[in-house]
Amino acid sequence: MTGYRTLARNHDFTVLWIGQTVSELGSSVSMFVFPLLTFHLTGSPLAAAAAEALHLLGLVGALLPAGVLADRVDRRRLMRVSSGAGVLLYGSLAVAGVTGGLTLPHLLVVALLTGIATGAFSPAETSAVRTVVPTEDLPTALSQNQARQHVAALVGAPLGGLLYGATRWLPFVADAVSYAVSFVLLGRIRTDLSAPVATGPRRRARHDIAEGLRYTWSRPFFRVLLIWSPLTNLVINALFFVAILRLVQDGFPPVQIGLVSTAAGVSGILGAIAAPWIIDRLPTGWLTIACAWSFVPLLVPLALWNQPAVVAAALGVGLFLNPAGNAGVGSYRIAITPDALQGRLQSTMQFVSMSAMPLAPLLAGALLSGLGGGRAMAVLGGLTALVALIPTLSRHVRAVPRPAQWVAEATPASVPVA
Repeated sequence: MTGYRTLARNHDFTVLWIGQTVSELGSSVSMFVFPLLTFHLTGSPLAAAAAEALHLLGLVGALLPAGVLADRVDRRRLMRVSSGAGVLLYGSLAVAGVTGGLTLPHLLVVALLTGIATGAFSPAETSAVRTVVPTEDLPTALSQNQARQHVAALVGAPLGGLLYGATRWLPFVADAVSYAVSFVLLGRIRTDLSAPVATGPRRRARHDIAEGLRYTWSRPFFRVLLIWSPLTNLVINALFFVAILRLVQDGFPPVQIGLVSTAAGVSGILGAIAAPWIIDRLPTGWLTIACAWSFVPLLVPLALWNQPAVVAAALGVGLFLNPAGNAGVGSYRIAITPDALQGRLQSTMQFVSMSAMPLAPLLAGALLSGLGGGRAMAVLGGLTALVALIPTLSRHVRAVPRPAQWVAEATPASVPVA
């Protein structure tokens, strides 16, 4: 626990982490409530899905230009603008709810714009973490970030349901307050989070985006991740959709189906607690490979037994390594990337990683309706194994060492030019 104690004494990381933990909890509440309120307003399942889809669209669409901004402007200011936008947008929903003027277009516009604000925040936060956290503490810092995501996911749904049951606009008050907390705490960061001073004339944003893409593609490990991450996100998310939909089809009560989400959340939290220990002892490349294969053997019980306890146990076990894998890869990426490219590298990796996720429900639905539950799981098992071969067969992935060797590699690399 030495790493956790060290970070607890790191004032700037602590206020950043607390602010984002509160903000992510508020966002988790809103994401749970969006489809409920949209369905209440319209009675349409399609409209209920539209709010979350627009939020995701705004987030992904903002990432690449946000990466350029994070490498050009003061990162604290960019994060505070994003948090301030969240206060105003969710506050507008709360006011509309109190006055009885809440409408579907208003809800959808807020979903889109808050997605853009989230996309703008993410690269700046990653760059800020690199500035305020020493390289040797990055795995622990990113493990804590993984933990906050799982805690928000675990607590957000029941809290959102409780607030929504009290008054439909109350969840948006809570989210506006959570963004306000983030805004205030960001102002307490003492370290200068200004972007590196650019030399030469200011270039167009598209040139900077292209430079980030070229740099990412020039590093063999990142190049493999660009190919592997969207594919593994697609098949694993499709696996989750099939697992849940099979339980719904077989008529299991919602309380038992909720056990699956609870198990996933608890496993993620436990995995995040163990992540620094795992990252410190396993070469990061082999940790990546272990994560790639973690779900493959679990597809056997998932295909053979459609029971809530089996599904919860299998998905929980499969997710345990996920925080360590994400934190390990993320820490390595931050440690070896020049500060002037932090925002663009983060936004590029996140953009590509998330690009195929909207297809996961479509893939799950097609497999489930065309093949049935057991065969759909078998097909997904085969696809998961094929995708896992991508990092496994890469010598560049296998060669990535443990964090103790990262510092030696963390010299500013030359940036490819066109």
